[in-house]
Amino acid sequence: MNKNKLDIIDKVLDACYKHNPDALFVMSLMHQYEERGSLSKKQLQGLYQKALKVKDMPANWLATLEATILKMPTRDKTPVEESKPIFQKDESLANTVKAILNKYPQHKQVLFFQHKLDKNEQLTATELNDLKRFEKLLMK
Repeated sequence: MNKNKLDIIDKVLDACYKHNPDALFVMSLMHQYEERGSLSKKQLQGLYQKALKVKDMPANWLATLEATILKMPTRDKTPVEESKPIFQKDESLANTVKAILNKYPQHKQVLFFQHKLDKNEQLTATELNDLKRFEKLLMK
């Protein structure tokens, strides 16, 4: 903690402790604040709720605590959606390539298409047109 900086959280904790010395929640927060030097957003929100119940709590301390809470990031605990693969293999294209290669195993352009499909790369529109043309010409 920076000694030159005004520590409102510590002052609010002390005021809440003096108001109710038997409050386990406030004692727990004080201990954690002394050990770690900070509190989570949820803990600060709980402290703020406790501080609202203290009658002689200065309004500027509450405002500073509330501003500190609002400044902290909110952690979202929603589950991460499963990402879909960018490229989904088109089985009809793979079957077309296999059929052509069964009949003409040394066809270089179709071997290139097979290599691209094996690497999960998409065929361009020109390559798709070429593959369809090869299918019509070679598979009659």
